[in-house]
Amino acid sequence: MAWICEICGKRPSSGHNVSHSKRRTKRRWLPNLQHKRLTIGDVTRHVRVCTRCLRTLTKASA
Repeated sequence: MAWICEICGKRPSSGHNVSHSKRRTKRRWLPNLQHKRLTIGDVTRHVRVCTRCLRTLTKASA
C-alpha cells in the first residue's frame, strides 16, 4: 500500500527514535490515511485521503 494522500500528496517522513542514552534508530511517521468514497465534480471515486484533507473537504462542503 502506498502511503500517499491522493489529494495533497502527503507521504511518510523519516527520523530517529532517540533513547535516554541518545542512541538513534531509524523510524517512520506515517500519515493518517483513510479510504473514503468522495464525489469530486460529478465523479464518485474511492480515494485514500489524509484526515487533514478530509476535514478541509468537510468544511468546504458545509
